Amino acid sequence: MNTLFESDFEQLKKDFPSIQEINAGNKDFLYRQGDHCANVFWIKDGIVKLSHLTSQGTEITIALLRKGDVIGFLGEHAAHHAMEETAQALGEVDFYRLAYQDFKALLSQHAELAWYVFEQTYVRKQKIERKLRTILTQPVEMRLAAALLELAEMFGIRCTHGYALEIHLTQQDVADLIGASRPVVSTILNDFRSRGMLDYTRDQICINDAALTAFCHAK
Repeated sequence: MNTLFESDFEQLKKDFPSIQEINAGNKDFLYRQGDHCANVFWIKDGIVKLSHLTSQGTEITIALLRKGDVIGFLGEHAAHHAMEETAQALGEVDFYRLAYQDFKALLSQHAELAWYVFEQTYVRKQKIERKLRTILTQPVEMRLAAALLELAEMFGIRCTHGYALEIHLTQQDVADLIGASRPVVSTILNDFRSRGMLDYTRDQICINDAALTAFCHAK
């Protein structure tokens, strides 16, 4: 669906004046938790982290989003709604931003686009529900293995060992993603590496998906 924006962008700007193409640097915010945001964001390229800061000061990573994902509050009273999560660039991100009313009008004119947004929203909802079930029912090592396999599917590039992640994540980022502490995640990552299920350096994680899948099925 990015082709709609790229091929007809000048016409889109005439029809929907609020639309802008924006480049965000690493760690830049698209919006923050608590902001009143009446815009919708369409990710053109890069990775965006959605996170929530609890009243106890704990950051929970809700999802990692990529090209084609849509974020923002899709409701009539968007301008008065305080965002419940923070959207932050992981690495460089290009995105389109437009006002909610313009986005609503755009969807009303492009049925295929509206259906695409519906499908993507449903898929994200399913992933979040699956993640919640895993956090509530599985030990940390299983949660970590499942998260690594999902990251490989979403952001991995095939390599000799399986997948090299096309995304830079710290151990704290990974811990936030599965609702665990960094020391526990660090210990399990070292164990996984010693067993040949993954390897990692300061800048990259390489996942042996076959070994991780076998580990999950054995449990």
